[in-house]
Amino acid sequence: MGFTDETVRFNLDDSNKREISETLTNVYRSLEEKGYNPINQIVGYVLSGDPAYVPRYNDARNQIRKYERDEIVEELVRFYLQGNGIDVK
Repeated sequence: MGFTDETVRFNLDDSNKREISETLTNVYRSLEEKGYNPINQIVGYVLSGDPAYVPRYNDARNQIRKYERDEIVEELVRFYLQGNGIDVK
């Protein structure tokens, strides 16, 4: 597929927003409890798709794998923008 100069729409299902947020919180806490840098590990997982970045501890690996990585990125961007005063729909 070639690149285009036109803007492409990217739409994701909004139904999982709350669950993804809760999952990220749980995964963060599990990584922290195991002594990892949670931000680095979550970024590693999101960029690579390799579940080895997330431990099995507290079922964190299975929890995060329930969602597509693009859904996780969408929730992270939404949360960041809302935290910076932008009204995200």
